[in-house]
Amino acid sequence: MARVACFGELLLRLTPSGRELLFQSPRLDLHFGGAEANVAIGLSALGHATRMVSRVPDNVIGHGAIAELRRRGVDTSTVTTGPGRLGLYFLTPGAGLRASDIVYDRAQSAFALAAGEVDWAAALDGVEWLHVSGITPALGPAGAAAAKAAVKAAKAAGVRISFDGNYRAKLWESWDGDPRAILRELVAEAELFFGNHRDIALLLDKPFSGDGEVRRREAAQAAFDAFPNFKLIASTARHVDDADRHRIAARLDARDGQWQTEEVIVAGIVDRIGAGDAFAAGVLHGLLDGAGLEKAVHSGLALTCLKHSLPGDASLFTRADLAAFAEGNFDVRR
Repeated sequence: MARVACFGELLLRLTPSGRELLFQSPRLDLHFGGAEANVAIGLSALGHATRMVSRVPDNVIGHGAIAELRRRGVDTSTVTTGPGRLGLYFLTPGAGLRASDIVYDRAQSAFALAAGEVDWAAALDGVEWLHVSGITPALGPAGAAAAKAAVKAAKAAGVRISFDGNYRAKLWESWDGDPRAILRELVAEAELFFGNHRDIALLLDKPFSGDGEVRRREAAQAAFDAFPNFKLIASTARHVDDADRHRIAARLDARDGQWQTEEVIVAGIVDRIGAGDAFAAGVLHGLLDGAGLEKAVHSGLALTCLKHSLPGDASLFTRADLAAFAEGNFDVRR
């Protein structure tokens, strides 16, 4: 049985080869992805039993998405099929001082049309954690209702909930939803929240003007006061020098303490998409292993840094890769 169930939309990513502009050449590279699926795959690579809860079209593309999850060791018994299409997104990768850019094409997807048709008794059978994100409610009224049903079912079943803020302005702007009110209702049920001071400022409609760690702790304390179910808040701080060089640190806040990592320089970036999902998988990995909060935040940092070296949306790194990263073993392994 799966220890972690992840609920969200599966997507197909289309990306120009190399670092070309979109449609510069008549070819695109394909990768299946989706924030919650990335977490499921990342945890599976680390040896954890995971399950994906989603809906895809009943055609060769939807079946291909299911096959990719299965290939990565994810339980797909609660991925259903039906009318609609698989959502797409087009990524133009950044280079140098040119930032990456994403265009979504996911309206009327099979997931958006029927996200609420989930047998939650089956989906949560044997599950310890349910992982959801702010992307699902951003899809529209049906997505918001489905996300609420998911956390309600998990709460009733005694399943622990992790929620990744994953604020997507382009999705929220496409309909007349109220992101603050909807997200507040959802995150209130979580015990682990992935988000930084900007996410908390959005939820609380309150700016945090301090600097660095002081500002992050101030935001965390405000979130703990506002959401009694919160036990942990996990976040990263990313400083972008250019598309090829970022500086990343990670942080885990509890009600009675905090753990802050040192900054790591990540250079020669291959693909940064999915790095936040890798961080979530790394933190959950540490918690599932019972390794302690300091180890959990370092696992999250290691996995997010490693993800930048890998094309595609999901982390495929193993425990051995995390151990090598912790040792600083960056030479060829022979």
